[in-house]
Amino acid sequence: MGILSGIRVADFTRVVAGPYCSMLLGDLGAEVIKVEQPGQGDDSRGWGPPFVAGISTYYLAINRNKKSVCLNLRYPEGVEIARQLIMKSDVVLENFRPGFMDQLGLGFEELHKVHPGLVYCSISGFGQSGPYKNRAGYDVIVSALGGLMGITGTPGGEPVKTGVAVLDQSTGLNAYAGVLAALYHRERTGEGQRVDVSLLSTQLSMLINAASGYLIAGEIPVPQGTAHQSVVPYQAFRASDGYILIGAANDKLFRQLCQGLGHPEWGTDPRFKTNYDRVINREELISLMEEALQADTIAGWERRLMEAQVAVAPVNRMDQVFSDPQVVHSQQVVTVPHPIVGDLPQVGPAVKHSLTPAQVTTPPPGLGEHTHEILGTLLGIDQDELDRLAARNVI
Repeated sequence: MGILSGIRVADFTRVVAGPYCSMLLGDLGAEVIKVEQPGQGDDSRGWGPPFVAGISTYYLAINRNKKSVCLNLRYPEGVEIARQLIMKSDVVLENFRPGFMDQLGLGFEELHKVHPGLVYCSISGFGQSGPYKNRAGYDVIVSALGGLMGITGTPGGEPVKTGVAVLDQSTGLNAYAGVLAALYHRERTGEGQRVDVSLLSTQLSMLINAASGYLIAGEIPVPQGTAHQSVVPYQAFRASDGYILIGAANDKLFRQLCQGLGHPEWGTDPRFKTNYDRVINREELISLMEEALQADTIAGWERRLMEAQVAVAPVNRMDQVFSDPQVVHSQQVVTVPHPIVGDLPQVGPAVKHSLTPAQVTTPPPGLGEHTHEILGTLLGIDQDELDRLAARNVI
């Protein structure tokens, strides 16, 4: 039994942030009903290559532990079925443009009157109000407007996006935490509430030291590559056969690093004695380290610096990541049977509960795979009516 067993989620989201949130809820045992447009479905179903057996690996990454129901909200009958589904659910997730669910009569205020225990989570690009509320808000767009892209990349280089949709994922995590907190509040009071999260609000919260450096000290940070604005050395360096990341976040660790590099004299050099000194004289120190690190391979430096108890790691490719001994030991890569793909590998839940562990139990569903099951069993719609609705493209 998952910790959220008995909780039903009506999931009207697509792309990344919303589906990531609902996947995490599903991993904890919630019944997640993924509502999709007939014949089209979640946008990520078409995001590729790569595809496997005609299925997007992007879609497969974030849609496990769900059931797919195809429902056309352009028809009044589709909206009515959606309402019935919501009335039998504990949580609604939606990421339509602000106001769309209200126009359908499926907004929070109207539903709260008849379903006061409902937790209603809205995910948007820029929030439910304000001058940008109707602006398109993909991860990369908000990353640009919200400042992350302005501090990512090499000094003086072109703007660079992160390698995965970090902002979408972080927004999904915020929505997940918001829903769990609202469910806890409901457990104590019986009262549901609205949870509002946007990519922009998440982006601003993610800026942490970059934001505080500007708000408090008036400093405008610029891209640093792999380097850290306030800690030196803390970046990637080229060894003889590739890149290695080294971090010495305090003065003691820096002296240990100097021992490991074979240059203990750097640890007492007035230019580098404290972190403040090293930040001021960053270029001189980095130049010396770059020259020294050419003398050995990634594996050689990793061994030597680990012996010196310095934080160090190779900059790995994806194949190296999943063959790494610690990654293998974590057993976080799990497989789940898929009716078309066969054994489908998935990166499993990151959080481990000792009594109620999250689990990968079912593969990402085919488009509309559970429509008849859910509408027939949960809502009691008979087969003749289901056939009629399907013929009219309502389901």
